[in-house]
Amino acid sequence: QLQLVESGGGLVQPGGSLKPSCAASGLSLDYYTIGWFRQAPGQELEGVSCLVPGGVGTKYADPAKGRFTISRDVATVYLQMNSLKAEDTAVYYCAAFRNPYLAPCSLVSKGLYTIWGQGTQVTVTS
Repeated sequence: QLQLVESGGGLVQPGGSLKPSCAASGLSLDYYTIGWFRQAPGQELEGVSCLVPGGVGTKYADPAKGRFTISRDVATVYLQMNSLKAEDTAVYYCAAFRNPYLAPCSLVSKGLYTIWGQGTQVTVTS
């Protein structure tokens, strides 16, 4: 059973950077699509970025384009976040689903993601 654990959130000033991590254990990530989602207080869960295994493709939500970069190594997926804004404040979750056919990932169909981490808090404030 694949398990995901996020870390690397924190408190940062506007314009700063953070790089949360999502460490996977239990199974290889090779056939799993990974997504980063976030939920701000009083807001719905929204997709931020996703990555299809094998370097097939990535996707970014409009607020993340040009500022965030998703990447992975063998067992960890990262979300490099630059030029952070107050509106990026949220709990960030990574999630995964098995995708052996390497279909494009989705930031809208959250129900596809069957495995979720516990989240890491990102707070952007001056």
